[in-house]
Amino acid sequence: MTEEQTQQDEPVEEQEQAEGGGDEVAALEDRLLRLAAEFDNYKKRAARERTEYLTLANERLIELLPILDDLERALVAAAEHEEAQLEEGVRLVHRSLASLLERQGVQAIDTTGRFDPHVHEALLSQPSDAEEGSVLDVIQKGYKLGERVVRPARVVVAAAPTEREGDG
Repeated sequence: MTEEQTQQDEPVEEQEQAEGGGDEVAALEDRLLRLAAEFDNYKKRAARERTEYLTLANERLIELLPILDDLERALVAAAEHEEAQLEEGVRLVHRSLASLLERQGVQAIDTTGRFDPHVHEALLSQPSDAEEGSVLDVIQKGYKLGERVVRPARVVVAAAPTEREGDG
């Protein structure tokens, strides 16, 4: 081969490489556009699912409607001063709400025995003959949802009895 033929072949090879590179660039651009479209679809789907979850969660509130009805009946009985019906109405509301919460996995926290800082909140320490650190009284019931404490039980805890100076 002469030097002229070699110089003529080089631009042809460079041109072929450039055309091959152009195909690669086009393929990468196509891939990029597809990924962008897939990501956009993913964002739209995620937003739609989030809206659906909120709607479903709010639909569960419908289960509270019978309890609201029971409470309204209790209020009507209270307005008519029918104490027995009022008490029964309030008990009915309490039972209904407790049952609904139980079906949803909400459990009352046990307050018998010793104080447990993981599930109890001590509001007061009171001298007592009971064992030190035991729960004397419950100010507000606590609840768990599954194993997670959603509200600790607020309790009064027994302290050691104080010695009186006048005794003895």
